Amino acid sequence: MPDIALYFVLDAARTEVRSLLKVRRNGAHDRPLKLDGDELTPLEVRVDGQPLTPDQWAMEGGALIIPLGGEEHEVETLVGLAPQSNSKLMGLYASGGLLCTQCEAEGFRRITFFPDRPDVLSRYSVRLEADKRLYPVLLANGDPVEKGDLPDGRHWARWNDPYPKPCYLFALVAGNLACNADSFTTQSGRNVQLGIWVKEADLPRTAHAMQALKNSMAWDERVYGREYDLDVFNIVAVADFNFGAMENKGLNIFNSRYILADPDTATDLDYDGVEGVVAHEYFHNWSGNRVTCRDWFQLSLKEGFTVFRDQNFSADMGSAAVKRIEDVRVLRAAQFQEDSGPLAHPVRPESYMEISNFYTATIYNKGAELIRMMALMLGPERFRAGTDLYFERHDGEAATCEDFVRAMEEGGGIDLAQFRRWYEQAGTPHVRALLTHDAASGTAELTLEQHMAPTPGQPGKLPMAIPLRVALFDRDSGKSRGDELLMLTQARQSFTFDDFATPPILSINRGFSAPVIIETDRSQADLAFLSGHDDDPFARYEAMQQLMVNVLVGRVGGQMVDDAAVIAAIRDTITDPLLDSAFIAEAVRLPSEAYIGDQLAQVDPDAIHATRDALQYRIGAELESLWRAIHGKTQANAFSLSPAAKGARKLRNMALLYLNASGADDGAAIAFGQFSDADNMTERQAALATLANGTSAEREAALDIFYNRYRDDALTLDKWFQTQAFAFHPDTVDLVEELGRHPDFTLSNPNRVRSLYGAFAGNQWAFHHRSGKGYRMVADCIIALDKINPQTAARLVPPLGRWRRFDEERAAMMRAELQRILSQPGLSRDVTEQASKSLD
Repeated sequence: MPDIALYFVLDAARTEVRSLLKVRRNGAHDRPLKLDGDELTPLEVRVDGQPLTPDQWAMEGGALIIPLGGEEHEVETLVGLAPQSNSKLMGLYASGGLLCTQCEAEGFRRITFFPDRPDVLSRYSVRLEADKRLYPVLLANGDPVEKGDLPDGRHWARWNDPYPKPCYLFALVAGNLACNADSFTTQSGRNVQLGIWVKEADLPRTAHAMQALKNSMAWDERVYGREYDLDVFNIVAVADFNFGAMENKGLNIFNSRYILADPDTATDLDYDGVEGVVAHEYFHNWSGNRVTCRDWFQLSLKEGFTVFRDQNFSADMGSAAVKRIEDVRVLRAAQFQEDSGPLAHPVRPESYMEISNFYTATIYNKGAELIRMMALMLGPERFRAGTDLYFERHDGEAATCEDFVRAMEEGGGIDLAQFRRWYEQAGTPHVRALLTHDAASGTAELTLEQHMAPTPGQPGKLPMAIPLRVALFDRDSGKSRGDELLMLTQARQSFTFDDFATPPILSINRGFSAPVIIETDRSQADLAFLSGHDDDPFARYEAMQQLMVNVLVGRVGGQMVDDAAVIAAIRDTITDPLLDSAFIAEAVRLPSEAYIGDQLAQVDPDAIHATRDALQYRIGAELESLWRAIHGKTQANAFSLSPAAKGARKLRNMALLYLNASGADDGAAIAFGQFSDADNMTERQAALATLANGTSAEREAALDIFYNRYRDDALTLDKWFQTQAFAFHPDTVDLVEELGRHPDFTLSNPNRVRSLYGAFAGNQWAFHHRSGKGYRMVADCIIALDKINPQTAARLVPPLGRWRRFDEERAAMMRAELQRILSQPGLSRDVTEQASKSLD
């Protein structure tokens, strides 16, 4: 399909789409032309200008089948759509007065008949026509060509995209929008017109996104040598969106939560999210658009690489150490759980029922870790040579993960034969590390053993190639002799280090050099040493976390593990003048209840919650004066997005949490004071979340004030729902049930669903309430939502699929809910696949 021309007559109730396809037979075969479709009915079918009668074409499972002889033809179809009835938010749909599209992965077939595969690359010419009063702005991919007015108050616009692209990157937007306009001059001197299109009232909240876009464009030129290639780059923010954003060529469509930000409504985390997602979608222009996927099994080719790129961009824009900690926390919370459950799959999957279910943490986050490992093994210069070769070799093509790895091999001069197993084998490797010391010879020997548990369809595993950064610290001096990169390629390997008169202390997987689980026998004293001396920020953070985990896991198992080392290490950390505030806040944060559960053979939500709560109380009470001092010292922090200001807010919020955990009589009053006085959402929401965990009168007052202040701002009201769903309140289950009946709750908006039921399913203590009410609520939501938006519904299934990790009573209730979901008539493929695999 070298060329496609599309003609849209747009209207929310009835849109007509005429497509004109240049069709060329590919290879020597006589098969008919098959054009994918989903809920489409052809109104006209023409070949080379001649109308076909109904007996000259057929429908087969939604697809249009046209027998064609010869080598080349022009195929024309006309279909009618009802965007305002499209609750799936795939294809062409209505959102808040706008008409917009989402085509990845298979939404284009809901707009017109077409071979909906990512390796079919075509040049697009698009003509849009609409009522000018309702839809004064008409946008599509590529560059604007011409526009004009029509009789009866209508108008039209034509857009051309000169770069062949797959249909999943097609986009259009029509509506009453205002534009934050700017420009960017590329490294070759070209001027690119930039536009962020939003509702008029939201224009003031787009400045941060625009700056992030310009920073991204400059960074991609500087770091990867990639220059933007069109005359315009547009972004549109929409309220109803299944994903975070979409990288459509020249016309990115965003969930509004990743565009709109100001101090009153957006937290520092929101600002970081806007910056990271804008960068991610822009970087896709090369890692996804100019070089795209041959098929959907190669999804991580674009997503894993682009996540790695946006992570490094964000690290360069702020604190690299804190960014790495945040990224690893996300990986462990989402991807490690995925790898250890029934939905485990390789980074390059071998099969799927519904491709939308494979937009997973494995594809994105683990995929990024694979790129990071290759970059580490190659080093900066050779990695850049590999990416240059990849882009040059595959520009304008649909490529594979293997193509990327081969470019790294050839451009970087490295053999990655064994490393390819990371793409093929599901599961998280466990690495057992044992360090021994021989006083007579002054040598230390590090023995590493790796193993991987069976995963669905892969009972046996081969050894992986695992790059591990390690350092050995001298106990007396507190110093190491530097960082070494070890390659673990066998099931068991040993490495020897000379000139250690006394037993050294092991720092391993520094910078989280590989996405593995490290098992060591390091003592609490060794971990405390590393928490105060390790010169690798991530390893220092990790030592502190492991100190806490050892206490928590031991106590959940009935052992009375002393917490003195934890409290001493936290005291030393918060009083260290050389550490920045953001790092301190990350280091002293207790591991989540879900992460603690991941360390246990069987999860006991009640015991974990009680144990973590008790340790949080001890840390708060023992160090109360320090927490008070920190909270007071950072009170005058003027709002800015500088790393120092953001770090001060993060540490102040952590101090507030521990103050309230200490049981201080004035804890709720201090939290309410911060809530009332805050000049930014970061401190306001943190105070609200702290109060939401308790039962004070201040809790109810703050929730009422927040709701009344932001009830008309959908994105900020999502925070009100989310804060309550995440809360460690004794009645969270009942409160979430009530919120599901709240007048402002709706199943039609994915953000609202995620803010309530998605957040609740991530609240381990509340979701796994022994009554089973949490399971039933989420299952009820999935069943109801599946009839409206199957993609969003399917994303709520995985928490129920972790039933094997819990006691039999809870496991039985979770299995029963999965079975109830599967018994529903007309269940979507999205939910069917997730629920059936979860039961296998």
